[in-house]
Amino acid sequence: MAFFDLQIPFFIPIWRRVALILVCHGWGLFEFANGTPFWGVIFVGLGVFASWQLFFDGWPDSNSSTDE
Repeated sequence: MAFFDLQIPFFIPIWRRVALILVCHGWGLFEFANGTPFWGVIFVGLGVFASWQLFFDGWPDSNSSTDE
């Protein structure tokens, strides 16, 4: 899915990846605490998807070069 591809140069610094995941999970927990489980599931799901894309799906190597 190219539309939801999070492996872009903006997320190369690890603090941006962690911040995105923490915001998604934090907002999901906030929604659960306020009694809106639908939005809680949506945001926690976004956090899980972001975690998978940014840490477990084979982040592109920044030192790789194309063949000449």
